Amino acid sequence: MPNFQYKAIDQQGREKSGSLDANQKEDAIDNILQLGLMPTSVKGEKGAKTKKKKGKKKGGFSFGSPIKHEALTTFTRQLATLLQAGLPLLRSLEVMARQERNPAFKEILTTISDGVKSGTSFSDSLAQYPKIFDRLYINMIKAGEAGGVLDTVLSRLASFMEKSVKTKKKIQSAMIYPAVVLTVAVLIVVLLMIVVVPKFQGIFQDMLKGAPLPLPTQIVINISDFITNNFLLFVGSLALIVFGFIIFKRTAFGNKLLHKFAISIPKLGDLNRMGNISRFSRTFGTLLSSGVPILQALTITREILSNLFYVKAVGNIHDGVRDGEALAVPMERESVFPTMVTSMIEIGEETGQLSEMLNRVADNYDEDVDNAVAGLTSVIEPIMIVFLAVVVGFIVIALFLPIVGIIENLS
Repeated sequence: MPNFQYKAIDQQGREKSGSLDANQKEDAIDNILQLGLMPTSVKGEKGAKTKKKKGKKKGGFSFGSPIKHEALTTFTRQLATLLQAGLPLLRSLEVMARQERNPAFKEILTTISDGVKSGTSFSDSLAQYPKIFDRLYINMIKAGEAGGVLDTVLSRLASFMEKSVKTKKKIQSAMIYPAVVLTVAVLIVVLLMIVVVPKFQGIFQDMLKGAPLPLPTQIVINISDFITNNFLLFVGSLALIVFGFIIFKRTAFGNKLLHKFAISIPKLGDLNRMGNISRFSRTFGTLLSSGVPILQALTITREILSNLFYVKAVGNIHDGVRDGEALAVPMERESVFPTMVTSMIEIGEETGQLSEMLNRVADNYDEDVDNAVAGLTSVIEPIMIVFLAVVVGFIVIALFLPIVGIIENLS
């Protein structure tokens, strides 16, 4: 029987590791869950073979298009509605599976429904697909099952996911315009350098008979000559820069430096900080209101944050709470959290309304993110237009300076 090495987290948020024997990886996951642990990594020892079931693949890669976040959000909201309408869980899952149009997701929902029908808990059935249902999702479902409020938890989870999608789309839409303008600018400049400038260069050689060119014109022609005569070198240099940046980002020093830059750069840094605080508050508050223990909620929240400094800060807060401190005490020591956030959380602890206060903080920061995105868009648009005008204008003026000189000499 194959032996599996696993890493997991207990109800107090502590990391555990060990090994166990099981016929296949899915059985190993079930055994770990029965121990009251949430597996984060399950791997077979070298030489051990895992048994694969025919006809489907775990993690949402069975067949058809991949499962999108919007589809998962819609499923969660619809399932919550069916449960609140009085339908049993199994019947609700069967309805959702029957109406699902995505073949991959339909296959997954059918398997989950079969698992619930055979006596497996809903959360354990979802845990078979960690690439689709993350730890936040599964732990909230598990808390809802334990408290008998699965419909309420699903409704909260759907609201959380809907707000996350809404914020993400706003930020993406704000970045589309600058990205399009920058791409067009690069294409125009390359086209001018490769096609237009060489033709003007030939005209200047014929008409000026070797006379010196104005400095801007000479600069543009030199750049054009380099790109035209060394096009492969030019493309290779760009590819090397991109590849080097990717390698640098994957190093510990580079990753830390870029994450520090992301929260320090004017305007964009404010947006990143507000986004991380909003995500922390919304996730942590939703987990607490669903009945997830505070240490486990902090561990899960730490994993969904995007910035390394906030991940480290939440880890320190987790350790402080584990050692017996109130939540606001270790949070106050972390510079990435503003005093206002710490004060509101302290008030929430004192009044016994921590989850409500966290969600209120998230609402405030979501509004700040919306205002920051709107303000950033209003600043970036004219900057990009001016940038494009300056670059193209410089090239055009540089090309027409010799022509103006020729016309003056003829006059």
